[in-house]
Amino acid sequence: MQKPDAPHYVPALGWHWLTPCYDAVVQITTRERRFKQALIKQACFEPGQRVLDLACGTGTLTIWIKQHQTHAQVTGVDGDPTILSRASRKAQQAKVAVRFDQALSYRLPYPAAHFDRVVSSLFFHHLTWEDKERTALELLRVLKPGAALHVADWGRADNALMRGLFVAVQLLDGFKNTQDNVTGRLPTLFEAAGFVDVQQRQTFHTLLGTMALYSAVKPAQGS
Repeated sequence: MQKPDAPHYVPALGWHWLTPCYDAVVQITTRERRFKQALIKQACFEPGQRVLDLACGTGTLTIWIKQHQTHAQVTGVDGDPTILSRASRKAQQAKVAVRFDQALSYRLPYPAAHFDRVVSSLFFHHLTWEDKERTALELLRVLKPGAALHVADWGRADNALMRGLFVAVQLLDGFKNTQDNVTGRLPTLFEAAGFVDVQQRQTFHTLLGTMALYSAVKPAQGS
C-alpha cells in the first residue's frame, strides 16, 4: 500500500471499495499464515531489536511479529490512513503494543541506521520499477549496517500453472508493475540498491501463483 494520492498508487486489492475484503481474500488465496510465519522464522527476531513492517496494510504481520517476539520494538508503516485505522483496531483487539506510522515507502520518517530488521509482505509488486528502486534505497538507509531485509512477495513462477494463476493478480494490480516480480527481478533490485547476500530463500504455491521469500543484508561498516 501507498498513500492514496501518491503517484502510481495501487490500493489493497486494486480498488478502495475492496479494502474491507482484504484480510479475507489474502487469507484464502495466499496461504497467508504459512508464508508469513515462514517469513517471521526466517527473520530471526531478537529481544530489543527495532523492527519495521513496511507497507503493513491491516497489520496482520506487524501483530504476529510482536506476538512472536514480545520484547522487540515493532513499527508498522503504510501510506493509507484508512487501512492504518483498521490495523490499529486489530492491534488493540489482539492486545499487543505496536506502533503505526503513515508514510510513503520511499520517504520514511526514520533516521539512518535505525532498524535491526525490515520486513515486507505483498507490497513490492504494487510499485513501478522506479518506485521499487527508490524504496530499496530508502530501506538500505534506515537499516543498521549488517542488518537484514526480509521480503515475501510474488516471485518467478515455478511452473506453467503458477504463471497462469498469476494473471489474476496482474488483472487486479496491473501488468507492468507485477511483471518485475513474475520475471524474478527483485533480487536484482536489492543488489543494485547496495544490499549483499541477496537470496531467494523458499517459495510457496498459492491459488494466485508463486509466493517467494527473499533476504538481503546491508553491508557492515568497513566491508
